[in-house]
Amino acid sequence: MKVQDIMSCIEEFCPLAYAEDFDNVGLLVGNSQQEVSGVLISLDTLENVVDEAIEKDCNMIVSFHPIIFSGLKKITGKTYVERVVLKAIKHDIAIYAMHTALDNSWNGVSDRMCDELGLRNKSILIPQKGTIKKLSTFVPKKDADKVRNALFAVGAGSIGNYENCSFNVEGLGSFQGNEASNPTIGTKGETHFEEEIQLGITFARHLEGKVIQTLHETHPYEEVAYEITTLENTNQHIGMGMIGELEKPINEVHFMTLLKTKMKVPVVRHSALSGKMIQKVAVLGGSGSFAIDAAKRAGVDAYVTADLKYHDFYKAEGKLILADIGHYESEQYTKNLLFEHLTKKIPNFAFILSVENTNPIKYS
Repeated sequence: MKVQDIMSCIEEFCPLAYAEDFDNVGLLVGNSQQEVSGVLISLDTLENVVDEAIEKDCNMIVSFHPIIFSGLKKITGKTYVERVVLKAIKHDIAIYAMHTALDNSWNGVSDRMCDELGLRNKSILIPQKGTIKKLSTFVPKKDADKVRNALFAVGAGSIGNYENCSFNVEGLGSFQGNEASNPTIGTKGETHFEEEIQLGITFARHLEGKVIQTLHETHPYEEVAYEITTLENTNQHIGMGMIGELEKPINEVHFMTLLKTKMKVPVVRHSALSGKMIQKVAVLGGSGSFAIDAAKRAGVDAYVTADLKYHDFYKAEGKLILADIGHYESEQYTKNLLFEHLTKKIPNFAFILSVENTNPIKYS
């Protein structure tokens, strides 16, 4: 098993194409072709986590948060980031992170928060834009089924809850090859008319390379004419945060107790209670102040996230409860999520769940 194999398994689950532009994801330290003896799965990659990997004979760390976030100009060991990188390199330990790619995944961080809180009827809070694309191409009528089915086989043709979606228009195409051409249909130097199907097919953004490759491999023409456009459709399965519903409405005090119990937090910072019942809840792991307005527009009764500032709580305006449960606490189940996915996809391999608590915030 190589590092690349582990990476591919993770990226089937949360494609890096959906990570936010500001993020730093993927293989941060190490060689993708290195053989893997064991994988340690952690929320963060700190020195104690690297020490744990060494102790447990793991030469790859899969971490939710990237240890290298901005550029490193020097690696001298003066900062905790530099010390982690130095130690990992010294012991040939690869470090991989997926961060906001998993935040934006349908089965990612927010989904796990919903599961822990018992929320159902889930939907994305802030769908990511530009994630649905469309391929338009022209295929000889007799080859249309072959090309279409090949594109379906690599994942094209999916939109929302539907698969094998395409649009097909019959028409007459014309072309004439020059002296350098090698036409598979028609004769060089002569204008040829061919009955064609104009094929339109949607696909997820991260599949673009595979879709284009498949088109060229299955299309009979020497020169394949195609166009790729980005659709404005809302993606139901990619985006930040999630909305769900409790089975039954509960009062605000009971909701705070639920948060403390399920999310294992000693205290919840929240906006003023108003006596309303709580059923529709939005969640977003990590720093989520940017989504307060989206939660209000969604008409939720409560929004659970982390890292809210003093003035953020004013934005509740009596319309919803804003609950800050802590950054680490909101993402604490993420390493379990990764462990469960990897052990299911690659059973009987040395995946180890880190026992190190990397929360930098303590409560007294």
